Amino acid sequence: MRFKTVLLPVLLSCSFVLHAQNASPVETAPKRSALDAPLFYEILLGELNARAQEPGTAFSLMLDAARKTKDPAVFRRAVQIALQARSGESALQAAKAWSQALPNSREASHFTLQILLGMNRVADTLEPLKRGIQLTTAKERRDFIWSLPPNFERVSSRQLAAVIFQKAMNDWAKDPSVGATAWAASGRVWLAAADKTRALEAATKGAAADSRSEHPALLALTLMNTDTPQAEALVKKHLPHARPEFRMAYIKALLRSQREDDAKRELQAIRTETPNYADAWLIDGALSMQAGQLEQADTQFKHYLTLVDAATAEQQVEARRGRSQAFFSLSQMAFKRKDFKAAQDWLQRVDNPDDLVQAQVRRASLMAQQGQVDEALELVQALPAKSDADVNLKRTAEIQLLRDAKLYERARDRLLQMTEQFPDELDLVYELAMAQEKLGHLSEMERLLRTLIAAKPDDPHAYNALGYSLADHNLRLPEAIALITKALELAPNDPFITDSLAWAQFRSGNIEEALRLLTGAFKDRPDAEIAAHLGEVLWAANQQPEAVLIFREGLKINPDNETLTQTIKRLGVPL
Repeated sequence: MRFKTVLLPVLLSCSFVLHAQNASPVETAPKRSALDAPLFYEILLGELNARAQEPGTAFSLMLDAARKTKDPAVFRRAVQIALQARSGESALQAAKAWSQALPNSREASHFTLQILLGMNRVADTLEPLKRGIQLTTAKERRDFIWSLPPNFERVSSRQLAAVIFQKAMNDWAKDPSVGATAWAASGRVWLAAADKTRALEAATKGAAADSRSEHPALLALTLMNTDTPQAEALVKKHLPHARPEFRMAYIKALLRSQREDDAKRELQAIRTETPNYADAWLIDGALSMQAGQLEQADTQFKHYLTLVDAATAEQQVEARRGRSQAFFSLSQMAFKRKDFKAAQDWLQRVDNPDDLVQAQVRRASLMAQQGQVDEALELVQALPAKSDADVNLKRTAEIQLLRDAKLYERARDRLLQMTEQFPDELDLVYELAMAQEKLGHLSEMERLLRTLIAAKPDDPHAYNALGYSLADHNLRLPEAIALITKALELAPNDPFITDSLAWAQFRSGNIEEALRLLTGAFKDRPDAEIAAHLGEVLWAANQQPEAVLIFREGLKINPDNETLTQTIKRLGVPL
């Protein structure tokens, strides 16, 4: 039995059969192959040496057998033995021998390319690249070329990789059948080399070669996400020919740039041209909900669910996550209408296994907001946890329930238990610090946050939390500004950290700087708490009408935000 486990990996995959010495007269004698007894024995010895941790001998025997048999399985095994022994040179030797013995083998060419890249020998990849493309069938060639760029992402010199890749694509870029893709693939490698100019040039040439080809447009879409404005013209050029999936990707890029009006226009175009494309209704519903247009959002989410329910079984599986999002959103809107039964019913319809724990957590939140805090906690604690993510979600939910109910002492006590049980979970230390801050134990909060800063000096959150807390309590304001500035260095352009810095500046009397920072933060991230701070600074700057508008906008975003409602009440804002 041990013999079989050693030999089967390569012997059963060989394309040869042994000549039967005692074949029955009525049987057809098998065709004599190159795998005679000596070669069989050589492969056997190779496998035995591989099992005996003698990779050098095993490799030599297997490569010799591969050259004699010209069998892909034996060549493949020789490469595997070398790779397992971490001998890149030997693996490359076997792959090259394979290509020489079987020059039409795509697999041999692929192994050669991968090994060269693994050894960081980028300059030597030109010929394997060319050969691999040449050996691909005309039907598969376009997709094969498009699949190549990720192979070059881990090399040390991405600039050299882009030069080599461009050389390999030069001839194919002139081929009408794959030219657009060849240019676009080259552009992806240039973009990985941080050369946006050449990437854009490649996308432009690809689009010129074939405006219907999606590949140059996908490259242009990626460039849009890297702040290359000229790329959008190429994206728009492709839109008349684009699949709905591409248009949705464009819409997501617009949303990332906070161009909601443009995104809505594109959504309308998709719904007009392909009214049964479900994802457009889902995204449109989310935008309507964010804008406070709840009735419209309700209709859009329900229409999305109708379309998904009428889709094929395969499409329904792909839409599981989207269905969950629709159910969660419909539940949230029902809760805002104080229709708690409907809110619970929507959550009960969540059937995606990956979202079941989150659905139950949301059910618990609904219960807690109706005063059933202990029952909600029991529900969360009883939930099965199938993954680390589920465990973290349960812990977070439990603390959030206590915090939302303003049971800060219970939250602190539970966090003390959790940190004792999971001492390496630094997120729990952060939550404990926030609980101590709510209880007014500022020295303990500071001790915990400084512990976090020492443990994770590159994490901006502890710097920001400590700096904001000091500013909010009008304590050590220069130090608060220094801490938040450090956080912003670690997380540039984060609107919430910018909000913290603005608040510290406001507390320090720098109203103009605070106003500048808050205006930018609220533009980048419309949020109720940022609205509270911006409104207060505008109020202090004697810009009361502008402040009222911001407060109203903040209430549309979240009418229950505690900071916002308390600020409006404290200032006596007439709304």
